[in-house]
Amino acid sequence: MIMKHRHVAGLAIGLGLALFAGDAFAQKTKVTIYTALENDQLAPFKSSIEKAVPDAEVVWVRDSTGVITARFLAEKDNPRADMVMGLAASSLLMFEKGGLLETYEPKGAAGLKPAFRDGQAPYTWTGMDAYLGVVCFNTAEAAKDKATAPVSWKDLLQPGLKGKIVMPHPASSGTGYLMVAGWLQSMGEEAGWKFMDGLHENIAAYLHSGSAPACRPRAASAP
Repeated sequence: MIMKHRHVAGLAIGLGLALFAGDAFAQKTKVTIYTALENDQLAPFKSSIEKAVPDAEVVWVRDSTGVITARFLAEKDNPRADMVMGLAASSLLMFEKGGLLETYEPKGAAGLKPAFRDGQAPYTWTGMDAYLGVVCFNTAEAAKDKATAPVSWKDLLQPGLKGKIVMPHPASSGTGYLMVAGWLQSMGEEAGWKFMDGLHENIAAYLHSGSAPACRPRAASAP
């Protein structure tokens, strides 16, 4: 999701304008972007932004969704971010409700599906990604314990996976939060919480990064 803070309104849009005279034209305007995107996603965005707006120099501040959200809210009276990019829709809705977003509707946004665009005026955010929840299974580790590959979320409750599952922490990771929200929506409140109580018994660690569980050497993980 992409947005701009009200207190820095127009900075990103006006970067192509001449801000200084004389020798200052050679200086670039630093644009601080808060993001929860993965590190390997950042370079193409930086390159594209700086190519489109030559006077801009992108400076990333990257962390997990929960950390970025908390930081943005803590700085609401003294904003440090010029833009926020690649954050969960739940965070954007929170920012929008608090009046922290500047009105901005990019060209072509009207053609997006409703789930990818702000549904109320004034228009303040635009979606950029959709995610699927999956189970990543480490076949090498599983073979040692003769663990059966899960084919559904409930298969993660099998006793053979006790202490072998890692997942993102829903309090700090947007991925983890979306997993919890997805389980509650798909299973229902009662069944969803019952599932998570059982899953907790098999969890080895809750990690702060949404991608970290897939890289951790455990038998299974739900990133």
